Amino acid sequence: MWGVLSLFLIPVGGGIPAGVLLAKKLGLFWPVTAALYFVSDVVLAFAFEPVMLGLAAVGRRIPACAKMAEAFKASMDKTSAHYGTGAGPFALVMIAFGIDPMTGRGAAAAAGHGFVTGWAIAIAGDMMYFGVVMVATLKLSAALGSPDRAVAVVLAAMFLVPVLGRRVKKALSAPRCQAG
Repeated sequence: MWGVLSLFLIPVGGGIPAGVLLAKKLGLFWPVTAALYFVSDVVLAFAFEPVMLGLAAVGRRIPACAKMAEAFKASMDKTSAHYGTGAGPFALVMIAFGIDPMTGRGAAAAAGHGFVTGWAIAIAGDMMYFGVVMVATLKLSAALGSPDRAVAVVLAAMFLVPVLGRRVKKALSAPRCQAG
């Protein structure tokens, strides 16, 4: 189980699909695998929160950092606007789901949420993301007959789907000329 948790602690890349496939190989049931991922999110919360608070403290003292903090807050407001007005819990969960839990926590902090509620929101979004990637990994592994191929496809999808989604959204929202 430590190997699975170790893979889940990798902040980017193939940690989720590799951890899910290792858990399957070890015979761990999906609720145990999900619990291990949840533990990795809790570890992340306690590791990242001091870094975020330290950066915020530095930002209040250094003008250039304060400008970056304001830009981040404005960016979070703009990002959350896609999910409804204001940075409500749903919008913040979707930020964590769509980007990562650290960004979700940063957005929750910018919206005024403290440690517990901010991380609960960020972890909720990340657990939803985990569920999607876990199911995709297990289904692809069975369909392709190869864990290696499944990890490769899931990793490619993790990086390409958001890019393609933005392009499709941009194309659909572009003004269209009507022939007349």
